[in-house]
Amino acid sequence: MLKRSPLHELHTELGAKFTEFCGYEMPLYYTSIIDEHFTVRRKVGLFDVSHMGNIVITGKDATKLLSISTVEDASRIPPGAGQYTVILKHDGTIIDDTVFLHIDDSYYLVPNAGRDEVVTEWLRKVADEYSFDVSIENKSDSMAIFAVQGPKSREVLQKITEFDVSQLKLFGCAKTVFDGVECIISRTGYTGELGYELQIDTSQDVISLFRKILDAGKDFGIKPIGLGARDSLRLEKCFALAGNEFEGGRSPIEANLSFIINWDHDFIGKAALLKQKEEGIKERLTYLKCIEKGIPRHGDAVEKDGVEIGKVSSGGLSPCLNTGIAMAYVKVEYRKVGDTVEIVSRGRRKIKAEIVKPPFVGKEC
Repeated sequence: MLKRSPLHELHTELGAKFTEFCGYEMPLYYTSIIDEHFTVRRKVGLFDVSHMGNIVITGKDATKLLSISTVEDASRIPPGAGQYTVILKHDGTIIDDTVFLHIDDSYYLVPNAGRDEVVTEWLRKVADEYSFDVSIENKSDSMAIFAVQGPKSREVLQKITEFDVSQLKLFGCAKTVFDGVECIISRTGYTGELGYELQIDTSQDVISLFRKILDAGKDFGIKPIGLGARDSLRLEKCFALAGNEFEGGRSPIEANLSFIINWDHDFIGKAALLKQKEEGIKERLTYLKCIEKGIPRHGDAVEKDGVEIGKVSSGGLSPCLNTGIAMAYVKVEYRKVGDTVEIVSRGRRKIKAEIVKPPFVGKEC
């Protein structure tokens, strides 16, 4: 049986069309994916992303656990700040990508949908292996997460709190109150726009807060936004989707995430990554913009002169560019920016595409 957000009845009231995603029944769209996409790019949108996980790590060795379990040295991240990182297996492949927030003496980890139990089990295994004094609590089923995203997101949230929202730098976080509801706010998101995420214990009136944010955003053109636009927004910015970009076991080097690796500390998977750096890799994530009509999809082959050189990990229509775009793992010798390749759509029609630098869309949309 599919899990549901604590706001499911409200989404139905708001006219949501639902979809299954990672074991959850969640809104796909309310008006249309295109309309909601542009609402976030140009105004402000409100997402319910309560399908994402919530893991709280406390104890005197909490920092050590995060540092050995991720590619970030957590001792560098002070209270009131957070970090995007990845959790690796010993072979250097990604278990999950995540954001952790340092609040007081605790760390709040946000795994991807359907990955909370896997990540919790892994962290407990590592804690036992290193005899760390920590508590690891999976609170995913008792937390809601809202994402307020878009150029007007700060102004909307400021209307319902005395907290100075503008003080938060990227990945900054704090405990605060919105319209009487206690939240953790972080300047994070999955759209590439100015945005914030709120984590709320569901013992509070999360439905009332969702309505309040919509009411506060009326003058700014706010709309509820579904997972369809969330996917097209992240794809335009070349953000990874765990179930796609890490499918089959990918390392952060292959996934173009080397920039988040802090090499100056020990972490699980480091030896494997150092070996990859020395020996090289066969494939790397590559960015393809279609120059012919057609929509690439996950699993489509990528060819050069009739020879398969890779596969699409994520693909779709870019509303801002009005053309097909894709991320694909391509053999490293075929990744020259400006070169053209062909994406084999559904195993039949070939779509010509150009290799480009990320992101597909900057601030011009």
